[in-house]
Amino acid sequence: MTNERFCETIGYKFKNTELLTEALTHSSYANEHNKDGAKLKFNERLEFFGDAILEFLCSEYLFTTYKDVPEGRLTKMRAAAVCEESLSVLGRQIRLGEALYLGKGEEQNGGRENPSIIADAFEALLAAVYLDGGRAAAEKFLYPLLIPQIEKTSAHTTDYKSLLQQFIQKEPGESVEYELTGEEGPGHNKTFFVCVKYQNNVVGRGSGKSKRAAEQEAAHDALVLFGEITDET
Repeated sequence: MTNERFCETIGYKFKNTELLTEALTHSSYANEHNKDGAKLKFNERLEFFGDAILEFLCSEYLFTTYKDVPEGRLTKMRAAAVCEESLSVLGRQIRLGEALYLGKGEEQNGGRENPSIIADAFEALLAAVYLDGGRAAAEKFLYPLLIPQIEKTSAHTTDYKSLLQQFIQKEPGESVEYELTGEEGPGHNKTFFVCVKYQNNVVGRGSGKSKRAAEQEAAHDALVLFGEITDET
């Protein structure tokens, strides 16, 4: 895929196209094409910077969105969202592997599908967008990809709704009810607020970018109240 086509795919046009080329260039390609004393730049330095940008933007999003979630859980949510497996998923969504400059050996070894190579290149690309267009451009590129991944990984970390149901059902005939108490934000980026009731009493509250995620947070809150888990779980 050409650089121009890739820019269309990610929805961002670089002012400094050299930054994009550097972000997409793997060290294997640079090593094969370094001739006559000229050294091609490859993406490891950008990857280093992009890793820091990614962690900061992800942390800020989690901190401001999940206002009642303790530090321990936020750390776990961030780790799941920015791990190699997660980033390789995001990279494949934007067809990043097709745009990479790889050496012949790496190409033959399936480098375009290598999760590590794709994840590293994704971080480098984020850094390139940040350097070229600033923080606003980096957020516009990152968040539409990262936010759904955060919701997906956080929802599968622990199923607190099932744990709460198992706890409540120790008493025959008892159940809990989840109620949507509000929502805010534009249609493409809403935050939902949910409470969970037991015997007509509110025993937990939660918020999230989907109703399911908000219900999970509410169930977690209830389990803490009942002493079934700690606030850091």
